[in-house]
Amino acid sequence: MNRTAMILAAGLGTRLKTLTHDRPKALVEVAGKTLLERNIENLIINGFSTIVINIHHFGEQVIRFLDSHDFDARILISDERGQLMDTGGGIVQALPFFHNTEAVLVHNVDILSDVDLQGHYDRFLQSKDDAWLLTQDRQTSRKLLFDNNNLLVGWRNLNDGSFKWVNGILESYKELAFSGMHIFRPSLFKEFTWQRYSIIDLYLQQAKDHVVRSVEIAPSYWFDIGKAEDFDRINSSFFTPHS
Repeated sequence: MNRTAMILAAGLGTRLKTLTHDRPKALVEVAGKTLLERNIENLIINGFSTIVINIHHFGEQVIRFLDSHDFDARILISDERGQLMDTGGGIVQALPFFHNTEAVLVHNVDILSDVDLQGHYDRFLQSKDDAWLLTQDRQTSRKLLFDNNNLLVGWRNLNDGSFKWVNGILESYKELAFSGMHIFRPSLFKEFTWQRYSIIDLYLQQAKDHVVRSVEIAPSYWFDIGKAEDFDRINSSFFTPHS
């Protein structure tokens, strides 16, 4: 099976502060190995043979890094050095890479976990759903909202109390955190033009007429390397038993 994945690696990494002054977030090292390398290797272990990587901030460094490594997968670059497209726009720009692909697993480069990516991808293919958002029951300031059938119905910002709804306000819903991983069928976004979009906004819009479902995950480890204040803790403790 030609499992296809996309690593979102184009972000500016500003929350990592000095760690990304001279490199992209994708090339920040955790326990001696870059985030990008760890994610590529994890995807390959999970059976993914085609991996698309978008680039922007210090994009030439990512290209040189990939040229210097011989990964056992087909690696493709979606180049956003001319304009950063955000999490949704980056996927829309990369759609031409997916014209022969039934489904794409998207993975943020700053997420490290032992989620069963292959299993979720294969089960998604067997479903009739348009997208799966891998979610968790954990503390975060922004929550995705789902109904009793685990269908996406909205989004909530706990900091300012704002909501975004798919089809009107609901009084009953389940709040879950986004894991930074999701699976979609390329046809879901084929009508969108190339411009900046948030992936959450795209899913909220498409959930009006498509099946966008929550699938909860409970990995033994999941880390978001998005903030400088979390980096030292994760770098020193996380990979001792796992790397």
